[in-house]
Amino acid sequence: MYFRVKSVQPLDNYMLRLTFADGAVKIFDVKPFLDRGLFAQLRDKSLFKSVHVSFDTVEWANGVDICPELMYEEGVPVPEPDSSPRVSP
Repeated sequence: MYFRVKSVQPLDNYMLRLTFADGAVKIFDVKPFLDRGLFAQLRDKSLFKSVHVSFDTVEWANGVDICPELMYEEGVPVPEPDSSPRVSP
């Protein structure tokens, strides 16, 4: 299966909120990568916030990107809002 990122939102604490083409919404933690090569530059909050969708994945202004399959598999699913009817007590 090919995972395409449709939208990305940078969050506090070096997290990304990702929406994929199949409708899945996941939170991906970038912190484990911040000690590796060019990823260390993303410790700069303004650079981290430069994240955008590029060619079905995410990319930052310094050219760093992450494989969409990794983000999909390692991302934590965001629960869908509960749409069941509420019963008043």
